[in-house]
Amino acid sequence: MAERIPSVFEISKILERIKQFFIQIGELSFFARRFFKELFSVPFEFKELLRQCYQMGNRSLMLVGMTGFIIGLVLTLQSRPTMIQFGAVSMMPNMVGISIVREIGPVITALICAGRIASGIGAELGSMRVTEQIDAMEVSGTNPFKYLVVTRILATTLMIPILVVFGDLIALLGSALVENLKGQVSFQLYFNTVFDALSFGDLIPATVKSFFFGFVIGLVGCFKGYHCKKGTVGVGIAANTAVVMASLLLFIVDFIAVFVSDIFYEL
Repeated sequence: MAERIPSVFEISKILERIKQFFIQIGELSFFARRFFKELFSVPFEFKELLRQCYQMGNRSLMLVGMTGFIIGLVLTLQSRPTMIQFGAVSMMPNMVGISIVREIGPVITALICAGRIASGIGAELGSMRVTEQIDAMEVSGTNPFKYLVVTRILATTLMIPILVVFGDLIALLGSALVENLKGQVSFQLYFNTVFDALSFGDLIPATVKSFFFGFVIGLVGCFKGYHCKKGTVGVGIAANTAVVMASLLLFIVDFIAVFVSDIFYEL
């Protein structure tokens, strides 16, 4: 049976989507350049920055903590039978600790925050754009980009690393609970083994890339909300596309971070 050949219309539609994707990346780059330009200009909105840090950090603790705890439980329960089969169950704390701190903790926490924070920023700024509140701020002489965008991107950049550390600790606590119940390993012995296995080569790349994760989440959320199209439909589209684009860029940033850190390991 002959394979179906894509029509000219389908090919042109695919090419148009690819074109729109690269246009979005270009516009996002200009948006990031404007952020760095406005970042060092006066006035500095410290009060709004602190409020956004509270909104994005404190109110995400419960979600990040529950997710991290479940990840620690599931990872240990799934890995334990295989480790027993190979007689390496004593290496369980080392394996789980390094896996969570290096990769699983930062990525899962960033994805959770992308779903909550990026969509929230996109919907909030999108609503302000639709109801012309941003236009009113410009008319009144206030710099809406400085007040709305710079503070939110800074807040996510500062808060995501803290949430990553919190999520890592809770995930390790969940793993230690399984080891305590299944293998009679005390919590003190478990965490001593984990911290002995970790090195600065594990902690520094994970911490550094979590700052970039926060920057990407805030940048995409603000970009989608600030350039939201008119109408209530535009607000929904801004919130939805903010999550999708932020999640995609998070994986790209993670790949770059792992690739660069691997080069330094070889050196």
